[in-house]
Amino acid sequence: MFSLTGRVALVTGASSGLGRAAASFLVKAGAQVVGLARRGDALDQWRNEAGGETAAVAADLAADADIETLAARASEPFGAPDILINAAGLNLRQPADQVTPEGWERTIALNLTIPFFLAQALVPAMREKRWGRIINFASLQSRRAFTNGIAYGASKGGVEQLTRAMAQAWSCDGINANALAPGFFPTELTGPVFSDPAVSAAHAASTCIGRNGEMADLEGPLLFLASDASAYVTGQVLYVDGGYTAK
Repeated sequence: MFSLTGRVALVTGASSGLGRAAASFLVKAGAQVVGLARRGDALDQWRNEAGGETAAVAADLAADADIETLAARASEPFGAPDILINAAGLNLRQPADQVTPEGWERTIALNLTIPFFLAQALVPAMREKRWGRIINFASLQSRRAFTNGIAYGASKGGVEQLTRAMAQAWSCDGINANALAPGFFPTELTGPVFSDPAVSAAHAASTCIGRNGEMADLEGPLLFLASDASAYVTGQVLYVDGGYTAK
């Protein structure tokens, strides 16, 4: 039920953080995985560590607006992807009074606009197979505000609604769309949080479990949403946050 043998996955943001962990989890579950990220050297390192059948597409999603070309490149190694993981993200952590139009647009583009249009480009092949899985990365900030997170929060609030809209549009074709909303995990994106022991401890104390996330905590939820195990689950946001949003 949780096996991904015979499936092809495309993971954005696969060079680091949660995207890299997600790509490795999918490889371990038997999928052929294409990692897409800016840094080709980091993608090569991921492939060496992940083993299995992998490929890389080095591209800057924020700059390379030709989504159709990127989708075609991602389909070359193993065929059209059955699974899309939209894990690439940007958080500039700017105070509201200092947000610029350029920063706002970059954040919305990478976190919200590109996930939709990349999914749109891959849906026709999924529709032909009558099977597909789209997993977006939402956030705690999809539901609540954090300091210096106004642009990021707006984009992640949009991701939650985007996920529901994707499900409504495409699930009748066998394409399920869901989202994972991680709590605080140690990644490059959350570096400022974990570099301050007091801040990190405060977030850990805000969970029901009493600790921040570890990469392994995402494996089960991700594989559930990517596999046949979630055949009747669509349009949902699964918070993997140790109970942060429950308190």
